[in-house]
Amino acid sequence: MSNTPSVKPRSLLRSGLLVSVCTFLSRILGLARDSALAYVLGASASADAFYVAFKIPNFFRRLFAEGAFAQAFVPVLSDYRVNHGHDAVRELVAAVTGSLALVLLLVTAVFMAAAPWVVFVFAPGFADNAAQSELSATLLTVTFPYLLFISLTALAGGILNSHGEYGVPAITPIFLNISLLVATLGFARTAGQAELAVAWGVFFAGLIQLLFQVPFLARLKLLPRPTFGFSHPGVRRILLLMGPALFGVSVSQINLLLDTVLASFLETGSITWLYLSDRLYELPLGIFAIAISTVILPSLSRSFAGEKGQRFADTLDWGLRVLLLIAIPSSIALFVLAKPLIATIFYRGELTVGDVEMAARSLQAYSLGLVFMMLIKVLAPGYYARQDTKTPVKVGIIAMVANMVFNLILVWPLGHVGLALATSLSAALNAGLLWWGLRRDGYHVFSRQWWVLLRVLLVGVACLGVWLWFYSSRGIEWTDLSDWLRVQHMLLLVVVGVAVYGLGLMASGLRVRHLRVED
Repeated sequence: MSNTPSVKPRSLLRSGLLVSVCTFLSRILGLARDSALAYVLGASASADAFYVAFKIPNFFRRLFAEGAFAQAFVPVLSDYRVNHGHDAVRELVAAVTGSLALVLLLVTAVFMAAAPWVVFVFAPGFADNAAQSELSATLLTVTFPYLLFISLTALAGGILNSHGEYGVPAITPIFLNISLLVATLGFARTAGQAELAVAWGVFFAGLIQLLFQVPFLARLKLLPRPTFGFSHPGVRRILLLMGPALFGVSVSQINLLLDTVLASFLETGSITWLYLSDRLYELPLGIFAIAISTVILPSLSRSFAGEKGQRFADTLDWGLRVLLLIAIPSSIALFVLAKPLIATIFYRGELTVGDVEMAARSLQAYSLGLVFMMLIKVLAPGYYARQDTKTPVKVGIIAMVANMVFNLILVWPLGHVGLALATSLSAALNAGLLWWGLRRDGYHVFSRQWWVLLRVLLVGVACLGVWLWFYSSRGIEWTDLSDWLRVQHMLLLVVVGVAVYGLGLMASGLRVRHLRVED
């Protein structure tokens, strides 16, 4: 019999709301961080160099730490918790920590030593500007160790999530934003090289996030004593699952990286415009989709390990229904309010009216694929919880190839907007194929609650659309307003919009019981 401490039954809706609130706080600080960066760095060549140096370790973080590793580690850890004892869990955690740390140290050392070549691979368009290439390489040697720290942080977060401790991992990213805000506003403005000061903020942010989680692991008696455990059966299973998962779960990040590569050949500022629009596009993605994905993956993994097929299907169906209630109005709002949002958050300092317009265009293109990108975050755990990594790999390769084709077709007539639109189109293909596979194999079955969902969505979106149309028809020129007036208008738009949408949902019959499912 397992002596692993049990996780108390709890509402997935409550857990999801907890993660969403924590993530919301983090993302608000993230927007403040990006606003500060735009104020200090603008959309210059040196700003593009920093964003490339920041995006490279962030890409590997999402691809590896939050992508392949998390999706492989959590199901295996959940299986050990359900079918083995606490001592076996501790042994697994120690072996994974030691093995992961060794690999990350080697990777970090290699990438720092090869920084100029790495920059050339990720931003080949910089090759014509020797100073920009050299600056990017210098910044990358400072920012890349962030991958080491944040990957170990993801390991700690996976352990905490599997034990029902969702709040701590969700609040941890706040320290990244605080660190960058301090570096940008406290040091960059007076430093001889502003970009370098901000790069050091990235370095310390990773270290602080890792140290923050240590006391919580100790409380669970799972603070690891690392061992080199590549021969451990659990580690071998994780490695086996991770290989394919590198493609299956992180295709969206590969697509965004391809955008950066092609954008480096476009006019100066293209990388910054895409970065700013991507930050707003990822706001609902991070607050809601990743929150739902975070809470359903351990639940799906436990259901599958315990051979509870109906609970598995119910949990996945719940995730899709709750997601669409948020994704559809978010997509509409981002499209309609693209320019007001960019102007309110970023238009100050070195950023120009032209930069606002260009970033808004790419945000509209990204918003067209937001629903599909959010669906991917919920559909993918339906495979990884069953330790099926082959199917997402096949789907991921198809979507990635499609994205390349869309990029090449759209980039020349539409510039950076074409790159964003290509990402949206490939996301739609990816989500459609993932859903079809789950539906075909019987892991997703439409519940009767879908009739309620369709009815309330229609009414809620109609109410939201009327409000957005009414406010947009006033002809406000957002870039002519002061910072405070822009904030006032945006707060009114958002608060009333959320209220109108929520009242529309309730008036058409939505109740909390329609959104409940137990973990």
